[in-house]
Amino acid sequence: MKNPNRNQYVSRDRILKLLNNDEVASVSTAETAASLGEGEEFLDLERLDRGVQQAHGSAPVMGRVLPRKAVHEKTWSKILDELAAFRSETAPAGKSC
Repeated sequence: MKNPNRNQYVSRDRILKLLNNDEVASVSTAETAASLGEGEEFLDLERLDRGVQQAHGSAPVMGRVLPRKAVHEKTWSKILDELAAFRSETAPAGKSC
């Protein structure tokens, strides 16, 4: 039996472990910003099921956002791989992402 909340926490932990010290500092700095710029890509670490999102209009909750611009491209690619694994683990039976 799958536990979606457990999967969410495990995947969020795996994603955060991909960040190096400089990226952690950059993400921490981004959390103090008022908002993301229009069209900036990000992950909501509390809602990984939504995948990569773009900032439009109302600002996401910055304390739980992982902005793409805060990490290196190689790290972002690894994050996308982890996100794909999360989505396949949590997909309903008989349905693919």
